[in-house]
Amino acid sequence: MIIKGIQKVTLLDYPGKIACTIFTGGCNFRCPFCQNASLVTHLDNEKIEETEIIEFLKSRVDKLDAVCISGGEPCIQKDLKEFCQKIKSLGFLIKLDTNGCFPEKIKELLDEHLLDYIAMDIKNSEAKYNITAGINIDLDKIKQSIALIKESNIEHEFRTTVVREFHEVEDLLHIVKWVSPSKLYLQQFRDSEDVIKKGLHAHSEENLRKMYEECLKISSNVYLRGI
Repeated sequence: MIIKGIQKVTLLDYPGKIACTIFTGGCNFRCPFCQNASLVTHLDNEKIEETEIIEFLKSRVDKLDAVCISGGEPCIQKDLKEFCQKIKSLGFLIKLDTNGCFPEKIKELLDEHLLDYIAMDIKNSEAKYNITAGINIDLDKIKQSIALIKESNIEHEFRTTVVREFHEVEDLLHIVKWVSPSKLYLQQFRDSEDVIKKGLHAHSEENLRKMYEECLKISSNVYLRGI
């Protein structure tokens, strides 16, 4: 595992649980609005040894409920399954954050009951997916992952970071139809020093709320996050 960071306590990343979040290095996407650019593009930087993470988790048994595995994209890690098995053996719940580009890996983890929660990022409508992900991707893989997650018997959510340069209301309506009736979180974009592309903008809060209201006409399982 290439592990680049850890947040030792979070009350936000796993709904209703006290968790820590582990950040893996590397991602096959290059989303211009990615706020973890250093995790995606700077793999030569210092990393945390897996043994150190496991020892930390051993010291938090009965103190933490869960471990969130985020990135980057965790599913590019060749030993993700073995890492999850080690975490599970300590009694923790596991939440996976993923871009959904590796349905075979998601299926394997689900089949072996290694996941308790999945959060999948939906980058955009089909027509804009490649430009938003920053690479050409196989949309069938995305669709397979959506179906797998929707049909799973575990807690899950889909989420879209809404950026003025990439998302219009029609795109969000397409996404809602794609993932309904599952939960979809519309996340307000936040500029930072660690984005891949500088100069992007959030929709105004007023405009985002209007887009949200349109989405609610299709599904009541749409929520706003970050405003």
